[in-house]
Amino acid sequence: MSTRLLDLADLEPLVLQLAAALRARHWRVATAESCTGGLVAAACTAVAGSSDWFERGFVTYSNEAKVQSLGVAATLIERHGAVSREVALAMAEGVLRQAPADLALSVTGIAGPGGAVPGKPVGTVWLGLTVRGQAPRAELLQLSGDRAGIRAQTVLRALQRLLEAARP
Repeated sequence: MSTRLLDLADLEPLVLQLAAALRARHWRVATAESCTGGLVAAACTAVAGSSDWFERGFVTYSNEAKVQSLGVAATLIERHGAVSREVALAMAEGVLRQAPADLALSVTGIAGPGGAVPGKPVGTVWLGLTVRGQAPRAELLQLSGDRAGIRAQTVLRALQRLLEAARP
């Protein structure tokens, strides 16, 4: 995906597939986003009828928001950093505690241009995904490009993972 600003219309075919899969299972999805700032939720709600399957989205950009809105333990963030497998998993689990959804996605990462720390360069993104009643899982993405490109690639990958989880 190019480094231009994210065009939600480009994602519509993927979102429509996600919508069909969720409707077929009578599932609803909720999200918690940090570095994408609500872009996954925006992509989902850009299509008509998304209220049938999109429950809510949390933009938990700050560490305090992760703690207050999702119940992520502050000690977890202190120990592992906000951009970590552990925090991505805790964010996804927190979504399901807060929302009547069947599927939850979390995103936490470093989109740049600053924010890199040793061992976590710009482009480090963790996705958390959980289906109610199942163990959450996380995926590490190592992306390249500028801020807009990293965010766009993250949204695309997040929607792909949601679709994979929603398919029967």
